[in-house]
Amino acid sequence: MIVIDHETIEGIPTLHVVDQKKQKEKLPTIFFFHGYTSAKEHNLHIAYMLATKGFRVLLPDAIYHGERQVTEGHSDLKFWEIVLTSIHELEKLKNDIVIKGLANGQFGVIGTSMGAITMYGALTRYPWIASAVSFMGTAYYQAFLQEQLQSLEEQEIELGQLKQEVLNQIKPYDLTAQLDRLNGRPLMIWHGKEDQVVPYPFSERLYDELERYYEEHPHRLKFIAEDRVAHKVSRTAVLSSIEWFEKHLLKDQIS
Repeated sequence: MIVIDHETIEGIPTLHVVDQKKQKEKLPTIFFFHGYTSAKEHNLHIAYMLATKGFRVLLPDAIYHGERQVTEGHSDLKFWEIVLTSIHELEKLKNDIVIKGLANGQFGVIGTSMGAITMYGALTRYPWIASAVSFMGTAYYQAFLQEQLQSLEEQEIELGQLKQEVLNQIKPYDLTAQLDRLNGRPLMIWHGKEDQVVPYPFSERLYDELERYYEEHPHRLKFIAEDRVAHKVSRTAVLSSIEWFEKHLLKDQIS
């Protein structure tokens, strides 16, 4: 039986999903970041499927989301604050599991949209991430910010000094400016070609740039592009991600 425990870790509301028979064992652990305006519960179906394969899965609520929702609602101006906060909180979640003796040292990170953007930033900071999956995200922090700012300016929203401030904050986490930090770690990228929220070309471009970094281990890099799919995770994406983590957190720990 798969159990879902609601925990608050370092002030972060988190769902902890695991096979009841393995609840106290040291298991490979996967952290799942949700998308913008979403919440931790929205990815439970994927967490359930991962737990049946022997993984421990933690799904946190990002700041201003889910149980951490604030009354004024979501603000596009807070997007990068949310991403950077989640990156920093990932270390707290990981340390908690380690201290409790529930991790075997194999950690994966997966994210949807904003959650995938968070995942890419985390790869620049945490070498302990052993494998990762992006659902319709982008690692091009600075380029994506420019698109966001252009949209805000078209809405006649006054940005002032915010533009430069945010750029300075996110620049250290822009994976595309430091691709060597991946260090050959397994990465799966999935994106729908009709995505208008996080444009598909970001993922295609990243894959093209990464190929040379994975020449010696091509099986550690995978790109899945789906025709006629917009900003919604498909069943193909879900099943591929589970297979990916099975391969690289359960079977491929040495190669």
